[in-house]
Amino acid sequence: MSGSSWTERLFGGFRKTSERLGENLSTATATASVAGNAKLDDATLDEVEDALIVSDLGPSAAARIRARLAEKRFGLTMTERELKEAVAEEIAAILRPVAIPLEITAFPRPQVILVIGVNGSGKTTTIAKLAHWLQEEDYGVMLAAGDTFRAAAIGQLAVWAERVGVPLVSGTEGGDPASVVFDAVRKATDTGIDALIVDTAGRLQNKRELMDELAKIRKVLGRLNPEAPHDVVLVLDATNGQNALAQIDVFREVAGVTGLVMTKLDGTARGGVLVAAAEQYGLPIHAIGVGETIDDLRPFDPDLVAKVIAGVA
Repeated sequence: MSGSSWTERLFGGFRKTSERLGENLSTATATASVAGNAKLDDATLDEVEDALIVSDLGPSAAARIRARLAEKRFGLTMTERELKEAVAEEIAAILRPVAIPLEITAFPRPQVILVIGVNGSGKTTTIAKLAHWLQEEDYGVMLAAGDTFRAAAIGQLAVWAERVGVPLVSGTEGGDPASVVFDAVRKATDTGIDALIVDTAGRLQNKRELMDELAKIRKVLGRLNPEAPHDVVLVLDATNGQNALAQIDVFREVAGVTGLVMTKLDGTARGGVLVAAAEQYGLPIHAIGVGETIDDLRPFDPDLVAKVIAGVA
């Protein structure tokens, strides 16, 4: 995929956020403008901060961006474009520290990656995309169907495994997820697999039950490899906006999240929540997805995403 087409797809994915922020920043400059230029005074900064909040970047990130703009540029006269570029730079400053790719470094192999998230977040599809991505990097990949409570989840993962061309270890519906994971780690170890990606149940209705299940999986993994799981990746649906932050809270408590993947940045998404998550939690953002095709999951590029959100890419 060419860089330009990925940028275009990002523009599509962040369109709603970018348009909303752009309109609100335009209003900010218009209300304070003289001949199309705005003086960056307290009133304009208030408008900018409000624009960021209603664009799903969250009050904490908005306050930080406002403070940085005031510190660097207070009293300056700026065009709308210059203001957007300044905002993009401050968004990038929030995003850069969390743009950490998922790297396969475990020794001994396999690196065990638990993938968690609520049902409907795009978790199973993301697992397939991640498997494809790692294959492109020349890693051997295996999948494990640890969500045994939904026959649909097992079936869906089987379809994806076949399509991507990777082995799948699965059990029966209603079976013990930990035993599936145990079998998968044994097989991955025996066959020299680099990365084992484990699907897990996404039922938050009974948090205690989910916590117990994940604890059991961790215990089984620990017996086979004390370092496992090496990664606990939470898949978030960007269309949930600020509700995605509540999911981070719950899954950090339940599962010890080590990194995030943001999916469904499809043009109706509220992609500004990516910035809110970075500011509030500081968890690594490994990748973002902008559609349904197998190759649309890509490493998170903070500078490009910041420019796209601010509408200056």
